[in-house]
Amino acid sequence: MNQVFKLFRFLKPYRKKAVLSLVLLTAVVLMDLAIPRLVQRVIDQGIRERDMRAVLHTFFLMLGISVLDTVFAIGNNSYSVRVGEGVGRDLREAIFLKIQSFSFGNLDRWKTGNLMVRLSSDSTAVQRLFQVSLRIGTRAPLLMIGSLVLMFKTAPHLALTMLPLLIVTSSLIAWFSLKLGPLFLIMQRKLDKLNTVLQENIAGVRVVKAFVRARREAGRFEEANEDFTERNIRVLQIMSTIGPLLSLALNIGVVLVIWTGGLQSIRRGNLSTGQIVAFVNYLQTTVVPLMNLVMVANVWAAAIASAARVNEVLDAVPEVREAPDATILPAAGRLRIAFEDVGFHYHGSTDESVLQGITLAAEPGQMIAILGATGAGKSTLVNLVPRFYDVSRGRVLFNGVDVRQITQDSILAQVGIVPQETVLFSGTVRDNIRFGRPQASEAEVAAAAKAAQAHDFILGLPDGYDTHVEERGVNLSGGQKQRIAIARALLIQPSVLILDDSTSSVDVETETKIQSALGELMTDRISFVVAQRISTVLKADKIVVIDKGRIAAEGTHRELLQSSPIYREIFASQLGNGAEGDRA
Repeated sequence: MNQVFKLFRFLKPYRKKAVLSLVLLTAVVLMDLAIPRLVQRVIDQGIRERDMRAVLHTFFLMLGISVLDTVFAIGNNSYSVRVGEGVGRDLREAIFLKIQSFSFGNLDRWKTGNLMVRLSSDSTAVQRLFQVSLRIGTRAPLLMIGSLVLMFKTAPHLALTMLPLLIVTSSLIAWFSLKLGPLFLIMQRKLDKLNTVLQENIAGVRVVKAFVRARREAGRFEEANEDFTERNIRVLQIMSTIGPLLSLALNIGVVLVIWTGGLQSIRRGNLSTGQIVAFVNYLQTTVVPLMNLVMVANVWAAAIASAARVNEVLDAVPEVREAPDATILPAAGRLRIAFEDVGFHYHGSTDESVLQGITLAAEPGQMIAILGATGAGKSTLVNLVPRFYDVSRGRVLFNGVDVRQITQDSILAQVGIVPQETVLFSGTVRDNIRFGRPQASEAEVAAAAKAAQAHDFILGLPDGYDTHVEERGVNLSGGQKQRIAIARALLIQPSVLILDDSTSSVDVETETKIQSALGELMTDRISFVVAQRISTVLKADKIVVIDKGRIAAEGTHRELLQSSPIYREIFASQLGNGAEGDRA
């Protein structure tokens, strides 16, 4: 329950509309409660006394109340929908912005399907709670309380007779509600699993087809789907049991009222026909809201489970946080980057070090090449430069200042990144190149594309720079996507450029042209180039060989050929003997 109350802050911007909705609802309830009393008046004062004037007067009064009831109910529905939809929109936006604030460490812990369910299904469950609470969730209790009061006022003895039945039905609803809460939580977890399998298969459908694993993946999906379905069936079976039980309780109550009230009317004459009819109406007005409360209880149970999951995201603390006194990195000026005895463990674990004792300096104008086997820690090393992760030990310095003392936005404003996995967005080619600098001119976009050796192939596309890029860039080749990503990074004119194995899908000739263009563009700027191909790093100012998270060797190509057995082995396996290296 506390998890739901924590989300009430999203209701604050709409509190006036929420209050107005409740005022209108209260008016509707009062008018609904007046109808049985007017029916009693028609029967006892009009029909029994044969007073046509009383009948007509009461008729027009009931008609007027019904019209007002309808108008107020429409107003209540309108405001409650506005409040519910507004809360839902703000909640989804808050979750989205929170996910955007996560550091890489946080994102490593969350599965995509899991976050998608929290952003969609869970937020919708919470939104529905606010919307229903302003309608049925408030109307049902008010009707019950009002009906009970009027039942005692109409026929106290009959009301005492019905009291045990009402207590039993209320206890039944409370028991079902407590039972449903944990089931809804389990159901959402099953939906997490289903969405994760679905997301993985949609994203990796080409791999599934290439390895003829469609049947196995269909089996995984079927298992997750069946698990979710069975949990849904169990929840719905419990929910479907409550309605018939409450209907039975209502019918028993009506029979008891007619029997007991009829005996009192016949034997003692102290109960009129109008009173009995009014009492039956109030009984129905008490039990029917109980049935509505079953639905409200289901909504609450689902919302409580979902609220806990939503708060889990909203309460998550980004692993990378700015210091209160963080300074802004000046936009102009030459940068020097240094690693001082840097060590790193993922998720704060001390069991296995990814990087150990890294000490490295990058001077303005230098191209630093990072070379090593798969899993050596190359990508992790360059991810520490823009502070995607915080070091576990040591320091990363920008002009002698620890990156933890600099605002991350000012760091990222000067760092251009081409990640290992090329990510393009739906839109035009131009939109993707301008992603980091939307205000860039056409000339600047073309210049960045030319430097990335992308201009010529872009002009050859059906609509040139206006060609639409499909989801994840599926209508472009791997090399084309990489070159667009490089152009995107170059367009922001970064002081530091990080290329994380970003030319692996590009042919050697094109790669050479890209390197030549970068040499001209990155004068007085730093480049970090992570590579698997040794041809990529031959002309680097400094080549750093990483082996098992440590710097195994450091120097120029010629120096490493002389001093590093690991480098010589890599070179020989890819390009041949040392003589070729001397000519490079």
